[in-house]
Amino acid sequence: MAYIKKDISKDLTWIKGGCFPFKAVNSIEYRYKVLLGIGGNIGDSIRRFDRLFHYISKRKDMSIIQTSPILKNPPFGYLKQDFFYNALIEISTDLTPVELLKRTQMIERLFGRVKNFKDGPRTLDIDIIFHSIGRVDRKFLTIPHPGCSKRESVLLPLKRMKGDLCSKRHL
Repeated sequence: MAYIKKDISKDLTWIKGGCFPFKAVNSIEYRYKVLLGIGGNIGDSIRRFDRLFHYISKRKDMSIIQTSPILKNPPFGYLKQDFFYNALIEISTDLTPVELLKRTQMIERLFGRVKNFKDGPRTLDIDIIFHSIGRVDRKFLTIPHPGCSKRESVLLPLKRMKGDLCSKRHL
C-alpha cells in the first residue's frame, strides 16, 4: 500500500494512504457520535491503524463516519521513545461511554496492546476524545479526554476533519 508523507515541521509529518483519511458516503446512523483518538509507536502502527479501520467497519455496534490523516509526532511525558503515530476516527454508535470504553479496551487487547507505564511506548491506544452524550467524570473515564484540547496529536488531525462533532468547541 502506498502512503504519502509530507513533513510539516522538523518534528511533524502527515501520512496519507490506506484508510486515513476517509469519509463515508453512507454510514449507519446510531444514536451517538464519538471521536476516538488512536495512537501507537511499537511495530508497524500505520498498518495496524488500517487493520483497526477494517475491524471497526465490520462491527455491528459502530459505524465509521470519517478518519483524519495520520500524524507522526514526538512523544510527550516520557521522551526516551520513538515518535508516535496518531489519528482520529469519528464513529456512530449506540454504545454509552462506559460500554464503549469496555469495547475499546477489548479491541486494544485483541490488537496486542502493550503499555508498560504512563505515557510509555505502546502498540495501540484508543481514547474516547468526545462522546455526544456529553461530559463524563468518573474515576476510570473522563470525557472530553483530559488534555486533548492542548495536544497537537488531537488538534492537528481534528483540523483536517469536517462536521459539527469535529469542531474544537467540544473539547
